[in-house]
Amino acid sequence: MKKLIYFAFAALLFASCTKASKEVKITIANPSDFDRTEELTAIPLDSLSNKLALTDSQVYVVKNSAGEVVPSQVTFDRTLIFPSGVKANETATYAISAGTYQEFPAKTYARFIKERKDDFAWENDRVAFRIYGPALVEIDGPSNGIDLWYKRTNNLIIDKWYKDDLAKVASYHEDRGEGLDDYKVGRTLGAGAMAPFVNGKLWLNENFASQELLENGPLRTTFKLTYNSFDVNGKSISEIRIFSLDAGSQLTKVTEQLGVSEPTPVAAGIVKREKNDSILVSPEKDYIVYLEPGEKAGSVFVGLVFPTPVDSTVINTYEVLNPISKKKETHTHILGLTTYQPNKPVTYYTGYGWEKFGFPTIADFQKHVANFSKALKQPLIVTFN
Repeated sequence: MKKLIYFAFAALLFASCTKASKEVKITIANPSDFDRTEELTAIPLDSLSNKLALTDSQVYVVKNSAGEVVPSQVTFDRTLIFPSGVKANETATYAISAGTYQEFPAKTYARFIKERKDDFAWENDRVAFRIYGPALVEIDGPSNGIDLWYKRTNNLIIDKWYKDDLAKVASYHEDRGEGLDDYKVGRTLGAGAMAPFVNGKLWLNENFASQELLENGPLRTTFKLTYNSFDVNGKSISEIRIFSLDAGSQLTKVTEQLGVSEPTPVAAGIVKREKNDSILVSPEKDYIVYLEPGEKAGSVFVGLVFPTPVDSTVINTYEVLNPISKKKETHTHILGLTTYQPNKPVTYYTGYGWEKFGFPTIADFQKHVANFSKALKQPLIVTFN
């Protein structure tokens, strides 16, 4: 009887082991009329685990149709990502197998810059951003908008720029061939932050209170910023922002979480300059493109993309007193207005293109943003063969 039980168990074990194959083949189809070769394909691990068994020492290895290993990453939320390599209206095939860990060149990166007043900066091979931390408040006053660092190199530059600037070797406010910081934020949303917009007024929080790096490349970087609760029209509201940036993308993903108990008007915005600018809003209100007239950099094109179109767009101007300088400041935004529903975070994208790095005109960047918006509505189609 014991032998029968043993053989039955062995047969069951053998069947379960042979159920998972040594290789999984997939086809990725691009339903769009534009190339999406840099876009990352995302496959939930749950859809792979019952098809491809891994030992504790193994990882997923992705190969293209030529048998070449392509860069990949397993994200913190259990998704396998890798470049799609799919041109317009075409398909590409890949094989996923179990293999040994392989290190790929990093194309995304982020770091908490403790040595520079608690900045948090992030970048990929196309763009760079930063947001200000708590140590800067007592020096410049509160400023929780998004700052842009204009890049014209595929190299990762955050550590280099900070190191050289702090050592007074080279200021990142001067372009020495890789780009520069020429964007002004102040007490604004900067390039695409979000805030409650109640009774026709923006309610701005202060700088983030804590930070957590959730993953750091090579293909995707994600981090979370937690803010102190702040007053919004007499109510105390908590705030969390989660940022994610993919390799090759001009736009960073933003997930805004507010602790509200009732529907609340909110706005994502771009600070508007006084002159020599231009605003483009799509008819569907699913993106905004703004020509930023850089003083040193030349033309930069800031973009906001909304997977769910905003209700309306407005120009809003307000005055604020800087608590450090004691000077009144006047700021203006282009705002995309929507309603935040309790327990339903709002996700959108913000980023930029530069005339010195791939986008000669605002029309070039608008086309890119329009295609990005279309791609959100037409996901790549992944089929298991």
